Amino acid sequence: MTTLVLVAASGLAAEVAAAASGYDQIVAVDDDRERWGTVVGGAKVIGPVELVSDCGADLVVCAGSGRVRRRLVERLLDHRVAPERFATVVHPDASVADGCEVGPGSVLLAGARLTAQVTVGQHVVVMPNVVLTHDDIVEDFATVCAGVALGGEVVVGEAAYLGMNSSVRQRLTVGAGAVLGMGAVLLEDLPAGETWAGVPARPLRVPV
Repeated sequence: MTTLVLVAASGLAAEVAAAASGYDQIVAVDDDRERWGTVVGGAKVIGPVELVSDCGADLVVCAGSGRVRRRLVERLLDHRVAPERFATVVHPDASVADGCEVGPGSVLLAGARLTAQVTVGQHVVVMPNVVLTHDDIVEDFATVCAGVALGGEVVVGEAAYLGMNSSVRQRLTVGAGAVLGMGAVLLEDLPAGETWAGVPARPLRVPV
C-alpha cells in the first residue's frame, strides 16, 4: 500500500490531498493535539510529526509559510528522514512543459502553467492559476500564491512570498525572504528580506 503523509494539517494540506494521485491512502500529521483524529481534505490526522520517522511513506510538508516549511524539513532531516522521501505533487490540471524542472517536496496546484525551461526548487508551493514563463527560477521554500504571473527570466529567491495576483516584470529578481503584496506590480528588483506592495510596487514603511 502506497501512502502519502501531509506534514502540517493546514488548508494547504487539504489542497495537496486534492491534487495528489497514485496513492492508496493519504494521512496527515500535526503537533497540535487538538487536530489528532480530525480530517483535513479527506486525510485523517493520525498524530504528531515524529510519527513519520519510522515509516517509509512519501512526505509533503504543507505549511503555508516558506520559513515554517524550511524549519519542518530541517527537523525531519534531523530525525533521519531520507531526502528522497519528499514527494513532488503536481495537480492533473497543472501544465509543465518539457524542459522544466520541479524539485522534491514541491507542489503545483490546479491551473499552474510552466511554459519553457522553468526551474522550481525544493519545497516550493505554486498555488492555482500561476503562470511561470520561460527561464524563470523559483528557489527552495518560495511560495507563489494564486494568480501570480512572472515574466521571463525572473528569479524568485529562497523562502520569498509572492501574494495573490501579483506580477513581476521580466528579468527581475525577488530576493530571499522578500514579500510582494497582493495585486502588486513589480517593475524593479525587490531586495532580500523587504516587503513591497502597490502598483507599481514600493517598499512598505512602518509608521514611527
